[in-house]
Amino acid sequence: MSPRAGSLRFLLSRRWLLLLLSVLLFAYACLLLGRWQWHRLESKKTGNAIIRTNEKAAPAPVDLVLKHGVNPPDSRSYAVVSATGTYDASKTVIVRYQTRDGNAGADAVVPLVTASGTALLVDRGWFATPNQGFVDTAKVPAPPSGQVTVTGWVRQNASGSAAQVVNASTRAISSTEIEPAIGVPTYGGFVQLLTESPKPATALAPAEPPDLSNGPHFFYALQWWFFGILGLFGYGYLAWEEATGRGQLRRAQQPAKRRGGRDVGGSERAHDPAVDRQHGAADERGGRAEQERRGTAEL
Repeated sequence: MSPRAGSLRFLLSRRWLLLLLSVLLFAYACLLLGRWQWHRLESKKTGNAIIRTNEKAAPAPVDLVLKHGVNPPDSRSYAVVSATGTYDASKTVIVRYQTRDGNAGADAVVPLVTASGTALLVDRGWFATPNQGFVDTAKVPAPPSGQVTVTGWVRQNASGSAAQVVNASTRAISSTEIEPAIGVPTYGGFVQLLTESPKPATALAPAEPPDLSNGPHFFYALQWWFFGILGLFGYGYLAWEEATGRGQLRRAQQPAKRRGGRDVGGSERAHDPAVDRQHGAADERGGRAEQERRGTAEL
């Protein structure tokens, strides 16, 4: 057993202090990442509860839920609203890169102009396209003509560069970006179509229902916390090995190294004096025998 066994003074050495600092920083980072995932889980649960409540409520008139130029709050997410007006198909905006089941497609957003003059942006649904890029709006299945009554889920505006409108096309829906592009005042946010009356000649694929699962955040949180505990356990185990002498014993059992990195005991072994004497005696006897053979041959 090592003479250092049972002593913990080695923990105050520079090497062990740096190791402890690294482990503590790692564990703290894992703690923060786990808490972040846990907060995301709680936020997801809260959002799902709001959506379930809003989905069960009866459709409300759009003027009671949405306001011009105001993005709907989280509490209105997936609330069901109804509106009556006339579709302005000439102001259709294509939402590209909307793949479903591996098939290329796009969504069609058409403003429904209400009696107040304010338009409700209606995502009428998905349709297949030859590619995922720009689509000619003239090829979009036409909405019903005349006065139309619709119901739909309230959705919040997208943000960032994806919401920019170029050539009547975008990658994400935002009333803030679409309103100046079509030149018509719009309610904040938009709706995903549930029903429209009268029905169109060619219906688009309806919006997919919201994902109400809690996602992987719970397991991600546990995973990060496990990593942090594992790091602390690893440090404790190494310290225990060193304190009991097992660490020094394990290092001593590893193959010794010669200068230049070659193992002792390989092709270049250390010289043994006894073996050297045996080899020397054998070589001397061999030399004498060779000389006697040569002398006999000369005679």
